[in-house]
Amino acid sequence: MENAAKPLVSARLVERIVVGRATSDGAGVKLTRVLTQDLQRRLDPFLMLDAFGSDAADDYIAGFPDHPHRGFETVTYMLAGRMRHRDSAGHEGLLRDGGVQWMTAGRGVIHSELPEQNEGRMEGFQLWLNLSAKDKMNPPWYRDIQSPEVPEWRAPGVTARVIAGATHGVSGAVQREATRPLYLDLHLDAGITFEQPLPAEHNAFVYVYRGEVAIVGQTVPVQRMAILANRGDGVALAAGPAGARAILVAGQPLGEPIAQYGPFVMNTQAEITQALEDFRAGRLA
Repeated sequence: MENAAKPLVSARLVERIVVGRATSDGAGVKLTRVLTQDLQRRLDPFLMLDAFGSDAADDYIAGFPDHPHRGFETVTYMLAGRMRHRDSAGHEGLLRDGGVQWMTAGRGVIHSELPEQNEGRMEGFQLWLNLSAKDKMNPPWYRDIQSPEVPEWRAPGVTARVIAGATHGVSGAVQREATRPLYLDLHLDAGITFEQPLPAEHNAFVYVYRGEVAIVGQTVPVQRMAILANRGDGVALAAGPAGARAILVAGQPLGEPIAQYGPFVMNTQAEITQALEDFRAGRLA
């Protein structure tokens, strides 16, 4: 998925603006669930997006103690803060400012994500990316991508951090054949427009976390997600008068059944039952 130099012919419109739901997870970490379970079919292959950000240690200090996953990938992008990852497959890493943690749960893993700070700001996102049926029982996989390793494309007034996929000829840190995810963190100066071509069949959304953007004339305010219509050859984001920061996420839908029970995402209820049995019997990796 590359961003060609030619301008878009027909930019995608905003289909819907979503307000996230305040909730907590783990051992009481306060967060906003932006992509909720009722949007999984619409935004296939993406299952969940959580945004978290607080200067109050009580909102995040308990972290996410040991918990299981099976059948999908988690992508944690840390804007600010320090989080330690450990899992039952023997992986360990420290997520820091600007870094990414990409974990494939596959057939199963138990992991923890615990803050390594007692004060200051912790801010970032966790995205859940589904796995195809043929890949759900693959071995677990893990990669830490520290901030200097995240590729960037720069132009006057624009920085695009390329976590996955590609833009303007810059390939991201991670590629996936089945879902072809695009994950960009965009930093735009006031009045600057950024264009990204997208295949028509790919589902896509934008989440604004600083300032505001306009998409074909429709304003998307801060802390809002814009689901993009599946018509047009790409998306054009125009930063507001204070500039903007936003994540742009897109991917190829799997078109497969989704069966979810908490941290297990499979294709059938029988597979969910098996996942629960395997977890209770200590058979996860």
